[in-house]
Amino acid sequence: MTDSISRRKLLKGAAAAGAAGLIVKPAIAQAQWPSRPLTMICPWGAGGGTDATARIVASLLEKDLGQPCNVVNRTGGSGVVGHSAIATAAPDGYNIGMLTVEISMMHHQGLTDLTPASYTALALMNEDPPGVQVSASSPHKDIKALAEAIKAAPPGKLKASGTGQGGIWHLALVGWLVAMGLKPDHVAWVPSNGAAPGMQDLAAGGIDIVTCSVPEARAMIDAGKAKSLAIMATERNPQFKDVPTLNETLGVNYSVGAWRGIGAPKGLPADIQGKLAAALKKAFDSKEYKDFMNARGFGMKFADPAGFASFMAEGDKAMASAMKAAGLAKA
Repeated sequence: MTDSISRRKLLKGAAAAGAAGLIVKPAIAQAQWPSRPLTMICPWGAGGGTDATARIVASLLEKDLGQPCNVVNRTGGSGVVGHSAIATAAPDGYNIGMLTVEISMMHHQGLTDLTPASYTALALMNEDPPGVQVSASSPHKDIKALAEAIKAAPPGKLKASGTGQGGIWHLALVGWLVAMGLKPDHVAWVPSNGAAPGMQDLAAGGIDIVTCSVPEARAMIDAGKAKSLAIMATERNPQFKDVPTLNETLGVNYSVGAWRGIGAPKGLPADIQGKLAAALKKAFDSKEYKDFMNARGFGMKFADPAGFASFMAEGDKAMASAMKAAGLAKA
């Protein structure tokens, strides 16, 4: 009888201990985050600027958080595949990804239902505004001369390139033309497979203007085959401090750009969002990050979760206007 009572007490004690363990486990797991590797999803291919930025950020997160941060390239669908993978991943802090400007463009084209609001914003890490490039032999010595020539030219006479139809650099041109009071197709757009072939066509005399980021045009500029007359930004890029903004030269208050930031699925716990945001700010402020970005001429722009969410929302509205003006938005 005594043995039976003792066994019952032991069983009750074990049950109580187990219940207590069940109660405290979530708190322990949460406090120990991260306890396993993180995955950083990149919507664009290996070797590109977005991939390079994702990998430097991932390496700095790994250093700070003490867990591997593995970059996984999920490409396809003009960015839809990768952005969808980020949005549909488990919101547990172990799945994050690189959000790019295309998330403010794709849904206007009817490619996806995803919008900037589909994510937990963590940090804006980079922005590269487009420059306005002409060939070294162009008669237009500054942006004022080019703007006057554009206004005086018959619609379609001047040609521009830098990316595919409806890409960010095409929309940059459209926004600039509209801001100057012109029709969005006043300068004809010649689609290309990117900034590099566009710059080659510019140097060869096949087109008149390329609107792409100055870092992308840098090789041709350094070779003396092209020049950048202005950037579509609120302030000059310290890496190209001799290139003025549209606002300071033309009084055209128009800015746009390709940007990259880090996001997570909706529903990410607030404490983990805070830890990730702090780690990303530390990465952005690090010498390693600044040296890496400066070496490539990439622009550096930071925003915290609230600032990044606001930045994306404002950019989404701007892209909607530009794409409607260009006739690229789906009804």
